[in-house]
Amino acid sequence: MLHRNMLPRIILETERLRLRSWIDSDRDLFREINSDPKVMEFFPFRRTHEEADTFLAKLNDAITETGLGFYALELKETQEPMGFCGLSLANMPDVFPVETVEIGWRLATRFWGNGYVTEAARALLDFAFGDKHLDAVVSFAVGENRRSTAVMKRLGLHRITGMDFDHPRVPDTHPHLKPHVVYAITRDEWQRQREAAGRTR
Repeated sequence: MLHRNMLPRIILETERLRLRSWIDSDRDLFREINSDPKVMEFFPFRRTHEEADTFLAKLNDAITETGLGFYALELKETQEPMGFCGLSLANMPDVFPVETVEIGWRLATRFWGNGYVTEAARALLDFAFGDKHLDAVVSFAVGENRRSTAVMKRLGLHRITGMDFDHPRVPDTHPHLKPHVVYAITRDEWQRQREAAGRTR
């Protein structure tokens, strides 16, 4: 549930960005990204305003209940919401082990091309492995979604070809959106990357 006057819970901050819980004033941005054909190119459906509102409340409830979720992504300079980036249980037991955590994102098109998702996701991987002590994180997308898979590669995730799958929640009416590729990174791999980059704590 979203409350009008409640201050957001800050999850993480980077140089330019803030990851936080959702607030009522984010609603228009959330509706925008979930109905934008360009943003939703690799998803089978655009969401109506009512569906987006329901989904938004569900995302915020997950953050409240578990501490994990797809957090609102805010530009610190303007305090403007841009989309979301977060960590969430994959919730596909036929594809992944039950406790598998995915990293994912969605951004309004006017914010594309500035490295915001990569910046936020790097901080989230630090959070996942350093604070949450996760063993591994996965990410997945339609194979043709080159923009998302490019981010995965920049983050140091690597393709797990043996785990490619047909998404169980994509209907047969959209067969081209069923095939998904999987990328992953372990805590040890992330730590080695950080050491190589000279970013050890």
